[in-house]
Amino acid sequence: ASVTLSRPVHRRRRRRRPFGPAQRVDVPVQLIVSSDRAAGRRDDLPATLPRLWRREVATGQPAPDTHPELYARAVRQFVEHLDGAPAARELRRAEMRRERRPFGDTLVSVTGAGSGIGRETALAFARDGAELVISDVDGDGLAETARQLADVGATAHRYVVDVADAAAVESFAEEVCGEHGVPDIVINNAGVGHAGYFLDTPADEFDRVLDINFGGVVNGCRSFGRRLVERGTGGHIVNIASMASYTPVNMMNAYCTSKAAVFMFSDCLRAELDSAGVGVTTICPGVIGTNIVDTTRFSLPESRNADAEKLRARARRGFSLRRYGPDKVARAIVSAVSKKKAVRPVTPEAHVVYAIAHAAPAAMRSGARGGKFV
Repeated sequence: ASVTLSRPVHRRRRRRRPFGPAQRVDVPVQLIVSSDRAAGRRDDLPATLPRLWRREVATGQPAPDTHPELYARAVRQFVEHLDGAPAARELRRAEMRRERRPFGDTLVSVTGAGSGIGRETALAFARDGAELVISDVDGDGLAETARQLADVGATAHRYVVDVADAAAVESFAEEVCGEHGVPDIVINNAGVGHAGYFLDTPADEFDRVLDINFGGVVNGCRSFGRRLVERGTGGHIVNIASMASYTPVNMMNAYCTSKAAVFMFSDCLRAELDSAGVGVTTICPGVIGTNIVDTTRFSLPESRNADAEKLRARARRGFSLRRYGPDKVARAIVSAVSKKKAVRPVTPEAHVVYAIAHAAPAAMRSGARGGKFV
């Protein structure tokens, strides 16, 4: 026998027989309750009900008529497990007396996971117990990330996906959710670098940067965000912006524009998804030593095309001297999700420039005018 409830459970005294010890029957109980604090939370229930599962619904007081799909899924998973089937991840996460690591029984999706911040973020969540969905356009890099995840004992599912292709991202989301369930945490990290003055940047190159850096975030949020809302139990989205999102740089127009769009898009989406219990965090890393310099495209006047590799080497030296690796960004992302942070600059310079951008925006604009692409 089992019980699924959507109302508070009240403790009753055990009946005592006239002679002999009190009798007690332990019945598996699944609670489906609102995550609203006003609904209250009985912290003593696990002691009263040793076989207790608790699902919190972020979209109002749950009832079978208001949340039919959620109830059907919850009851099906519960009954199948009591009949001997392995517990679904969602059900495991609801079990009150289950010991787990910080992100145990949690599915995390990371785009751009073939290297850099994406790879380190996947590893950071894996070390905290998460199951991973990793994706990238670079299949070889993705395979290496999967190998490293296996080394730390994590389960990972890998997909080669171009985040700039909206149809491909929708198919990716449909396949992931069908095979593994809706990811609890969605990290839109994939991006590319670009440098060059606007008037030297071909239109198709400018569009390419926006399609990947901004369009990739939009596509991921649309395909996975909709499914998070429909699931009804909340979740979290992390969008990787940049210090460049609030720092005008006159030779990085396309890149800064794409990241500024990510920043404002995330602010708007955060307000929109709040009522569904889906959090949105914007990460602004700063100067980080990754391979983005190696893959950055330079748009130069034809007379200066030969200077591209010199500029790349100079940038590479500057990034390496900074000695701030992607692993530190990954730890900041894990912390921001745990604390439900709205915006998280990472490096010291990202914090400083963020403060200046809000306190003295004219100074930022003046500084941008003085920059030279040499």
